[in-house]
Amino acid sequence: MTGEYRIAAPRDAVWAALNDVDVLEVCIPGCEEIHQDSPTTMTAKVVQKIGPVKARFDGAIELLNIEAPASYTIKGEGQGGVAGFAKGSADVTLEEDGDETVLRYEARAQVGGKLARLGSRLIDATAKKVATQFFNNFQQHLNDPDPPEDG
Repeated sequence: MTGEYRIAAPRDAVWAALNDVDVLEVCIPGCEEIHQDSPTTMTAKVVQKIGPVKARFDGAIELLNIEAPASYTIKGEGQGGVAGFAKGSADVTLEEDGDETVLRYEARAQVGGKLARLGSRLIDATAKKVATQFFNNFQQHLNDPDPPEDG
């Protein structure tokens, strides 16, 4: 899975947001909580529905191959109880383009347990949907960090 997003913010601001647990918590689909354990590791609780299976994943996130503010690999692994497990990683690069930033990613996902029985096409479609939702949320958050409040 690959994607590219143009973000109306300088590269340093995009890099800072990619490493900010408060930003990640609002951008990760189904994220209930996320905690920074060290500069390169986090733990999270995420709820995802994959086909007919809804699972709460307790996960660990690690940042690798860090070349601030240009690129890193984000790697995650979550245990979903009886549903099984999910693993994934994404190589993320940030390229300056004037006063905007071009974010590119290449992501991979793998599941096991009950989730693996759902079939690779459903898993791939769900993984692509979650990745797309995250980067759409992230782009929107940076392009419009103060949306009007409902009410």
